[in-house]
Amino acid sequence: MSQPLVLAVANQKGGVGKTTTSVNLAASLATAERRTLLIDCDPQGNASSGVGIAPRTAETTLYDVLIGSVPLSRAITKTAVPRLDVVPSTQDLVAAEIELIDREDRALVLRNALKGQIDDYACVVLDCPPSLGLLTLNALSAADRVVVPLQCEYYALEGLTHLMATIDRVRAAYNPNLSVEGIVLTMYDGRTSLTHQVASEVQGHFKVFDTIIPRNVKLSEAPSHGMPAVLYDIQSKGAQGYLSLAREIIEANEKLRSVKPARGKGRSAAQSKEAKAR
Repeated sequence: MSQPLVLAVANQKGGVGKTTTSVNLAASLATAERRTLLIDCDPQGNASSGVGIAPRTAETTLYDVLIGSVPLSRAITKTAVPRLDVVPSTQDLVAAEIELIDREDRALVLRNALKGQIDDYACVVLDCPPSLGLLTLNALSAADRVVVPLQCEYYALEGLTHLMATIDRVRAAYNPNLSVEGIVLTMYDGRTSLTHQVASEVQGHFKVFDTIIPRNVKLSEAPSHGMPAVLYDIQSKGAQGYLSLAREIIEANEKLRSVKPARGKGRSAAQSKEAKAR
């Protein structure tokens, strides 16, 4: 069985559609019959609430995994999207950065936590915080590829340069196989000349996905209902954009195999194995 593809969705600049991309890409991969695990690496917990995990309701979160209290399998929670599971996060995750800072392996804790716990998935999507701190460093060290959401605005290229430099440093120090899957243009408004200028500039210097995510009301409304756009309104331009992005990634990665949902009531395969062992 081939290993799952681990995608980090990262951009240290806030407000570029990073969590929207994480949630909707993960849901779209699951809709394309690829069993997917979404891991919320952001203490804000927006990816968790975006797939229906109400704030402060998760009993076991990524924080518990990173500090070594539980294995990853214990933190996996089912969502309303078939084939999509989530490891939720809360503001407790802020403390993980402090608790891990003195560890020699502090950049590799997430990578080590994933070992042997994600084999039943075709894809794992890591939603990074809007910073280049220890949590993002852990996600980049654990990932195979990076998906970079980018809003076509004036400061976009400056932030992109910083992110690419960080990716280079992570590649040199921790993860030599890390590469950029592509940049996805988000909140795209084709009516402005600035949008076209920035898009042209980015396409001239970086690998950019063919799929462009437009500004879309349904994409903005879906999180308030605790669901990704494919559940909220699959016919919307936003949902269709992310389904197209998922197809593009699947076609580019042959190892993104189709995996049947795990059997059992609300358990992942890893959890079922753990229960049998008791």
